[in-house]
Amino acid sequence: MHVGVPKEVKIDEQRVGLTPASVREIVAHGHEVTVEAGAGTGIGAPDEVYVTAGATIAADAAAVWRNADLVVKVKEPQEAERAKLREAQLLFTYLHLAPDVPQTEELLQSGATCIAYETVTDAHGGLPLLAPMSKVAGRMAVQAGAHCLESRDGGAGILLGGVPGVASGRTVVIGGGVVGENAIEMAIGLGSQVTVLDRDLDVLDRLSRRFGAELETVYSTNDSLEAEVLAADLVVGAVLVRGATAPKLVTGELVKRMKPGSVIVDVAIDQGGCFESSRPTTHATPTYVLHDVVHYCVANMPGAVPRTSTYALNNATLPFTLALADQGPHGALLDDPHFLGGLNICGGMLTEQHVAEAQHLDYVPPAEALAKVYA
Repeated sequence: MHVGVPKEVKIDEQRVGLTPASVREIVAHGHEVTVEAGAGTGIGAPDEVYVTAGATIAADAAAVWRNADLVVKVKEPQEAERAKLREAQLLFTYLHLAPDVPQTEELLQSGATCIAYETVTDAHGGLPLLAPMSKVAGRMAVQAGAHCLESRDGGAGILLGGVPGVASGRTVVIGGGVVGENAIEMAIGLGSQVTVLDRDLDVLDRLSRRFGAELETVYSTNDSLEAEVLAADLVVGAVLVRGATAPKLVTGELVKRMKPGSVIVDVAIDQGGCFESSRPTTHATPTYVLHDVVHYCVANMPGAVPRTSTYALNNATLPFTLALADQGPHGALLDDPHFLGGLNICGGMLTEQHVAEAQHLDYVPPAEALAKVYA
């Protein structure tokens, strides 16, 4: 199979779909890999390193998309990239389709087979290809939030960890999953007072046992959510519903009542955000102030640390990429029901139920779609 790796084109996105080490593994399996010139610059991997690993370098993205049977990326394809997709071509990347109607429509029209990292599952109900970036984003959320609390960025001028004799800032994390747990770890490490809200008692119990008295665990209700958000200096939105649009847990009216100079970091913005006042921002212009509250809503947070993020992502995705290259989509997906959950679009059919529900479109079970396209 011919595997293609284009350079990411989303603004300030410097991650890359495959590391040189991953390329070497794929080539060792007998496949051809083409990498767009300069694709690995952001991770410190120049073209010659990819050549040494066995890749061919293409002068532009068009050559990569034109020749590849399987395109491996990081971020969802942008409009110009979607125009290059062709029927039966494989796309393996993050998609986050639920809140993105134009992308869904164009991927359906392309006839391509599109597999999303974020909906692949594991035997424990986890999301193994989302988890690496969730860990990075959770840690970055507190790092970014602490910076935004500085007065020059519109924050209240609070040092999140405080100093002896001056109280530390209060961090509230909404959601105790992978993002939330990593945000908690960073916030506690900085010396912040930290509270987590979740509706899963098992999650709260696990976090309480891990962090002990340094973490306040609170069962999330409308009352407790309101009380904690109003008392917070930094609120991290770490809510995820697999494949679906994030629920708007914090209303615009509640944001209006937050402390002036407090900070919101909405990690769920990729899936639409969990604050009504959130809108996607970029690394170039990461924040805006609304109702005297600083909002940090960068949709590709891990892109700011491309080297760490790319290597962490490839550690998780490489076995799946090899399976696709070795067995093709029909074999690789049907052999692994957890991998099958990653199939979002196949030959003009929508195969992810949460996306279908969010966009009021017809849903086709993944196995049924594969049988029709690859019979």
